Amino acid sequence: MNQRALALLAATGASAIYGINHTLAKGLMPDVIGPFGFIVLRVTGAAVLFWITGLFLPKEKIDRKDWLRIVGCALFGMVMNMNAFFKGLELSTPINSSVVITLTPVLLLILSAFFLKERITWLKSVGIGLGLVGALLLILFGEKTQPNAPNIPLGNIFFIVNATSYAFYLIMVKPLVAKYSSITLMKFFFLIAIFFNIPIGGSEFMAVDWANLNFDAWWKLAFVVVGTTYLTYLFNIYALKQLSPSTIGAFIYLQPVLATLFAIMAGADTLNSLRLGAAALIFLGVFLSTRKKKAAQPGG
Repeated sequence: MNQRALALLAATGASAIYGINHTLAKGLMPDVIGPFGFIVLRVTGAAVLFWITGLFLPKEKIDRKDWLRIVGCALFGMVMNMNAFFKGLELSTPINSSVVITLTPVLLLILSAFFLKERITWLKSVGIGLGLVGALLLILFGEKTQPNAPNIPLGNIFFIVNATSYAFYLIMVKPLVAKYSSITLMKFFFLIAIFFNIPIGGSEFMAVDWANLNFDAWWKLAFVVVGTTYLTYLFNIYALKQLSPSTIGAFIYLQPVLATLFAIMAGADTLNSLRLGAAALIFLGVFLSTRKKKAAQPGG
């Protein structure tokens, strides 16, 4: 198998892990662990794994002027992003979460236009509008509650906060990725995130009855820490060696498909016409807003 095929396999594996995570993490909240306590466990476990990995790699010195940006990346990427997603997952459903997060490219485009002064064409404007309409349909006209989803509209709003903060993170991290190795960045991002997250979720983390957790809870917790947080970053790092960032980004659209299939198979969620319609609007909006003009072909 060649390197490109392995990279595509790694990117697919990362999307599959994320897709499964929507249902597995949902099943643990709030009875086993609260959403904010879950993030304390997640960032602490990932920090330990990344620091252990770092022992086998060359050390890099961080420039003093980069520390503020590193702290900002930790805040948007490993604090606001993660807490909003898991709180939304507690209140809403796995299928809704997987659909709404595909708004990230649209939100990234809006933020890039505002902060990086990138131009938004009329086609991209239409795409942004359609994507936001799809998200609003889920929030305003979707089911308000269902078993194990006590406040679906509020949960969907948390997913939009999650996608927005992740878009901020992607903009902030871009200069750092060009300067430092991914493992070095992840080491410090997750270490700093521990100190932000403990005041938010420390009480929920301490409230977990760790001594009496059954095997089912333990393996799902381990999956979120090792799989969803650690392995997905490693898989994407490997994939980036062979594939462009835009190609990696396209794999986000696999998540709703995989998450929906797994959620339905596990009996954790159901599809309906409104969700299908909202998903179609969001996907069309993302397609239009991220479409690039083809270069003019030379005359023959």
